[in-house]
Amino acid sequence: MCDSIMREVSGFDLPVVPGILKGYCRRSVIGELYPAIKPYRGGCVEGVIYRCVPALAWERLDRFEGEMYVRKRVRISLSDGTAFPAATYVVQPGFEHRLGRSDWNFGEFLLEGKASFQRYYKGYLSL
Repeated sequence: MCDSIMREVSGFDLPVVPGILKGYCRRSVIGELYPAIKPYRGGCVEGVIYRCVPALAWERLDRFEGEMYVRKRVRISLSDGTAFPAATYVVQPGFEHRLGRSDWNFGEFLLEGKASFQRYYKGYLSL
């Protein structure tokens, strides 16, 4: 959801639009600054959609996300209700025990966690 992190990780400046992922929730990861999404009946995750992602960017994103996540095809909705296929990273079932009970807050991340995440998250080492 953070353009500067996406640019660093993907290696590209990608077009972005707001979007909604229905049937999922976004939870904090225990002891970490980053979130994870998982299927959740009746859930709704607001975020952004990066468009026109090239193959090289997907390779970098796969390495960055690591073993806790799997890239999954989903349907995303725009604010006008238009839905289309997309891909996102979802926590793998064997890692759900690492999720907290609370929703992850993007605003708090920007204020309190982004700089530390960029300095210390081991996913950056895989790039």
